[in-house]
Amino acid sequence: MRFLLEVGMDDGALAKDPAGELGRILRYWGGNLHHYPMRAGDGSEVYDSEYRGVGRWRIEQGGGDEPEGAS
Repeated sequence: MRFLLEVGMDDGALAKDPAGELGRILRYWGGNLHHYPMRAGDGSEVYDSEYRGVGRWRIEQGGGDEPEGAS
């Protein structure tokens, strides 16, 4: 499986302070992931500090491109 996080950084709070906003997003979702079973298909919208949707995270079933030794 793969955990994917996609965040658009072209406008809003992310354009003003990319490192600060990405850090906030990672801290928030790092603490929030325990609410999900962490299975393929799980995911959620990602918001910046201005509560604007800026991306999404999701878990996908791998397509044979996992690194050697991954399970």
